[in-house]
Amino acid sequence: MNTRKLGNLEVSALGLGCMGISFSYATKLSTPEGVALIRSAVERGVTFFDTAEVYGPFENEKVVGEALRPLRDRVIIATKFGFDIDFETGENRGVCSRPERIRQAVEGSLKRLGIETIDLLYQHRVDPNVPIEDVAGTVKELIAQGKVKHFGMSEPGLQTLRRAHAVQPVAAVQNEYSLWWRAVESNGVLAACDELGIGLVPYSPLGKGFLTGAMGKDFKLGEDDFRKSVPRFSPEAMAKNQALVDLLKRVADAKGATPAQIALALLLAQRPYIVPIPGTTKLHRLEENLGAAEIQLSTADLNEIQHAASQIPIEGERYAPRQQAMVGREAPPAKTGA
Repeated sequence: MNTRKLGNLEVSALGLGCMGISFSYATKLSTPEGVALIRSAVERGVTFFDTAEVYGPFENEKVVGEALRPLRDRVIIATKFGFDIDFETGENRGVCSRPERIRQAVEGSLKRLGIETIDLLYQHRVDPNVPIEDVAGTVKELIAQGKVKHFGMSEPGLQTLRRAHAVQPVAAVQNEYSLWWRAVESNGVLAACDELGIGLVPYSPLGKGFLTGAMGKDFKLGEDDFRKSVPRFSPEAMAKNQALVDLLKRVADAKGATPAQIALALLLAQRPYIVPIPGTTKLHRLEENLGAAEIQLSTADLNEIQHAASQIPIEGERYAPRQQAMVGREAPPAKTGA
């Protein structure tokens, strides 16, 4: 597989989002199954793997670590801090990026992953109570100590991203981005990545599974599937949003591809520094997703898709209100001396 650059970090053009292996969705894998899937991704050329301490919490990092420790010299591992998680009970008490909590989170992640250095460390969500200069400064110290190599941010406000980058260069921004959630194109994030040389890592590049075309009118979400709380996955919204899947199917049929492959190829064509991280629990879906890297969309194809998509109104918010409130936030002003 071809590689791409996230700042100065070289990774495979498509990564693997590992969250769904053991967290959030109704279908979860056992540890041996998760390990096998992750190692299958490595065998197929994937070098970039994404996890977080909050996934489980903690359990997803353990699976990723078990899978990748024997292959450490062949892979790039990204994880995230940013929540106040009780280490005994697993209770998530909300966002927290105080310096002492960042250091604590990194030590925990290193132990669970079984590695000496985290390749890419993201702030998972901006903490509205901690100046981003304190956050970036703490990560800078961790880089100097050899515990972290590169700094990333997930769903930051635009000015917070710029302020963080001024303290410690940001290698990558991880934001939701797909044909049905295109905010980065208009809110300044993509333009800032262009300007500052920051990579963009789209999570949910397949619309949390919807853009694959596998969720027809009779599809039912499991009771423990987090999408049950997402407005965009109400039956009414899914019925209205089917037009977007129909568009992808039309293009896919003409290309001898699948809707998922076209959705991923569309993102890859936007910028040379975009590295989507689709997740899956199925080997055949993994192979299907990786096939997107071989699909070439012409300028005419891209214009056709973009024009057609612009005529389709998307129904429903992408998150429930509590989760939506955590994205695009700005950090408070930096503290000044007396």
